[in-house]
Amino acid sequence: MADKFIIKEIVDLDRKPFPEANAQAREIAQNLIARHLVDLDSPVSQAMRYASNGGKGLRAFLVLESARLHGIGSSRAGFAAAAIEALHAYSLVHDDLPCMDDDDMRRGQPTVHRRWDEATAVLAGDALQSLAFQFLVLCDCPAGAKLTLIGRFAAAAGIRGMVGGQEMDIAAERAAQPLTLDEITCLQAGKTGALIRWSAEAGAVMAGENHSPLGRYGEELGLAFQIWDDVLDVEGDAETVGKAVGKDDAAGKATFVSHLGLDGAKRRAAELVEAACDALSVYGNEAETLREAARFVISRRK
Repeated sequence: MADKFIIKEIVDLDRKPFPEANAQAREIAQNLIARHLVDLDSPVSQAMRYASNGGKGLRAFLVLESARLHGIGSSRAGFAAAAIEALHAYSLVHDDLPCMDDDDMRRGQPTVHRRWDEATAVLAGDALQSLAFQFLVLCDCPAGAKLTLIGRFAAAAGIRGMVGGQEMDIAAERAAQPLTLDEITCLQAGKTGALIRWSAEAGAVMAGENHSPLGRYGEELGLAFQIWDDVLDVEGDAETVGKAVGKDDAAGKATFVSHLGLDGAKRRAAELVEAACDALSVYGNEAETLREAARFVISRRK
């Protein structure tokens, strides 16, 4: 059983409602990325800025909110928030390529390889990934905590995390039989869930505190997020969602909706959000903004 959580320091760390905290986190992350590129004007640097703009900023929010819970303000944790948004942007740029998902639209705009070309998209993605690690080095936390943060970041992004999940996703499209529900859950735990979990744990890791409750929260939240993405692929429209919808069904791809049905998928997502919120009990009312974020994940329309 986790020890009772105690906030050791409160300095300009008042809890904000989720919409305000999320908007602030998104702005901090995007501004840090833009500032790093301000003196560059090549096609690749332009594509990096383009890919980093827009989006929900949820991962940056999770980083900053988990840091706030541990008495770490945005001036110290901002680079970690920028790092996860840079890495996420890289993953989307590469995910959209013709050799992967072959998408034409992302966040309501042409994908990077459509706006420029495939070579520029590959290089922009590579540069965003490198930038993410550069940002983590700049985080203001003890050296040991920083090494742990970077190591867990690399693992979440790599073959045992996001890349491994993407590999499974590509293989599934060529498989003779659709994936089982357990296989889809495993796939998404890597492709989507690993970076969401890292984001949720980041503040505790920076503080050198127990990250298990936030890890459980992030794990449940990540799966709920992906289930809701499958729901939106069925119920959403491309203009609102900001990318093509209905592709999974057209391709005969197994999803949470195809296994559980639309109503069943919604129920499962709601159960996961409830479990995510329960995992935060050790933090008391100070975690209410994180609970709001969990509820947002299964109410969003894009």
